Amino acid sequence: MDSAITQDFVGRLAERAAEAEAVRRLPDDTLTDLAASGFTELLVPKRFGGEQAAFPEILDPVRRMAHGCTSSAWTVGFYALHNWMMALFGEQAQEEAFSTRPFLAPAPLAPTGRGVPVDGGIRLTGKWSWATGVMHGNWIIVGALCGPDDGLYPAMALVPASEMAVEDVWHTDGMRATGSNDAVIADVFVPEHRLVRVIDIYSGTTPGAGLHDSATYRWPMVPALALLAAMPALGSAERVTELYTERVAQRVLAYEGVMQRDKPIAQARLAEARVRLRALHGLLDDTVGQIETIVTTGDEVPRPVRGDARMAAAHIVHESRAVIAMLFEASGASVHFLDSPLQRFKRDVDVLSGHVVFDYDTSRELAGALTLGMKVPRTAMV
Repeated sequence: MDSAITQDFVGRLAERAAEAEAVRRLPDDTLTDLAASGFTELLVPKRFGGEQAAFPEILDPVRRMAHGCTSSAWTVGFYALHNWMMALFGEQAQEEAFSTRPFLAPAPLAPTGRGVPVDGGIRLTGKWSWATGVMHGNWIIVGALCGPDDGLYPAMALVPASEMAVEDVWHTDGMRATGSNDAVIADVFVPEHRLVRVIDIYSGTTPGAGLHDSATYRWPMVPALALLAAMPALGSAERVTELYTERVAQRVLAYEGVMQRDKPIAQARLAEARVRLRALHGLLDDTVGQIETIVTTGDEVPRPVRGDARMAAAHIVHESRAVIAMLFEASGASVHFLDSPLQRFKRDVDVLSGHVVFDYDTSRELAGALTLGMKVPRTAMV
């Protein structure tokens, strides 16, 4: 299935990158290509006609997609991830959701909704920001505080897209093609079977984990989300390094009259960028391998391991952003023209790095505290 994301697919993302920015969502042709590729089926359970691949197989295609367009890769990657997330719900909810193919669901998970208990489920009201892919969603998965006032618990709720409204707020300087507008739901009934508790999602002990008997669905949610979301940054840094290499080889420095490639500092920057990216690949492989080993045995992934995984993802984004900034700085003023892909990669990764899961201070604090055996809040994002 990895081959479904071909170099031609990536090339077409690059060709449409300017259009994607202009329309502030995925272009229709990209959605057509995505449906034809079958990529969103990668982590769909076999019983619903999907590939049920090992979870890590989603990572490399999303990294490569970012060579074409960072924000398109982010959106496509999350569409595929949310198919995996759907497989964590109970069987009835999955039957309903996977009857719509491709299943395209934004999933703003901050619990900014309130689910009031009623017979058979909840009445859900709320507003969710950062709803990546909401412009084309046919379902939506949202976070909400559910239960009575004296017994609240965070849960994810599955709602048909027809029961939400979209507020057009996504006017940003980067990641524009994600179309991450606000979603609004007003007093909508959600049956009990379309809810799943966040505590089970964080630990990898959801209904779907037992239903499908596959290590794919025992991955804990925060490491899965964080590592997937880090791939567009890593792929972008790789592509910027390629573009810098091409640029240095051809660029004559104004007022010096020498080729930039002949400058030792230009050579050193390139070597530094390449070795930093190689180190990130090593960190990624080690982190993924550790979790995959644990879930394959059927064990629950311990919180310290989950904290280390979030830290690894945050570090991948932190370093990728730094590599891009280093090479961008050395590329001259002309890279600020809007027809230069370098400026788009930089803007996109600058915005991407603001995702809460990549907060570098919080990620370091949590990983360190968990390593030391200290208590962290049950609601901490690990």
